[in-house]
Amino acid sequence: MQIRETYGEGKFGLSFELFPPKTQPGEEALFRHLDELVKFAPSYVTCTYGAGGSTRDKTLDIVTAVKQRYGCPVATHLTCVGATVEQLRGYLTDAAARGIDYVVALRGDPPSGEAMFRPVEGGLSHANELVELIRREFPRFGIAVAGYPETHQEAPSPQDDLRNLKRKVDAGGEVVITQLFYDNADFFRFRERCAAAGIDVPIVPGILPVTNFAQIQRITSLCGARLPEPFVDELRSCGDDEQRQFDAGVARAVAQVQELVDAGVPGIHFYVLNKSQATSRVLSEVRRREG
Repeated sequence: MQIRETYGEGKFGLSFELFPPKTQPGEEALFRHLDELVKFAPSYVTCTYGAGGSTRDKTLDIVTAVKQRYGCPVATHLTCVGATVEQLRGYLTDAAARGIDYVVALRGDPPSGEAMFRPVEGGLSHANELVELIRREFPRFGIAVAGYPETHQEAPSPQDDLRNLKRKVDAGGEVVITQLFYDNADFFRFRERCAAAGIDVPIVPGILPVTNFAQIQRITSLCGARLPEPFVDELRSCGDDEQRQFDAGVARAVAQVQELVDAGVPGIHFYVLNKSQATSRVLSEVRRREG
């Protein structure tokens, strides 16, 4: 089954993104949270890995365990960072042997301390090249690629960013999962621009419910996402009360997801940060409203 088949024809694609825990207690906690999240019957679960590919093996261990434990399709992230083509082939061969279903194919961010991405000798420079490699040599995998409603930080212009996305889709990317965003107008404009550019694959919004003001300020500063000023003011009004911040963030995410669902998005991809409480509350409230 290709990942695109998750969406459309009466299907709504729900997916959760994890990261590999660094400790055994962290891994045990992750699966306790997943026990709650899988009650919402996700279409698939993805797992990223550390900067420079530092947790690649752990990523495969996590998605393998998720598939064995819950029986749902799984996706591994894969980037060009710090890897030769032969190393990428080795990773994909291992993933195929483990029965991994999908790959989220990314160029990846520059390693810590470096301002620009530079491929290693014998490596790849762009995500579309990675997509081409996967489609050509490992056609069993469904492939998702990343899109940026507010434009990738390194893109010279929104037009250049969109052309890059089209290259990834033309190379074989079946689904676009977006970077997190907090103003749905940004997503709707992005969706319209994708359609005008001939990008006809599902465009899936990526959602990260805010649970802590300081944390989301750090995250958005790193990825270039914008927090709307009224939302910032609301979070500031919570002061140091973490429960109020959590409740405000969840309420905002409920409204955001509900509007996206009402606008006919093909699915939602949640960045869950290895926790279940916020995403569970958002999904429970949206499903209650849907009746």
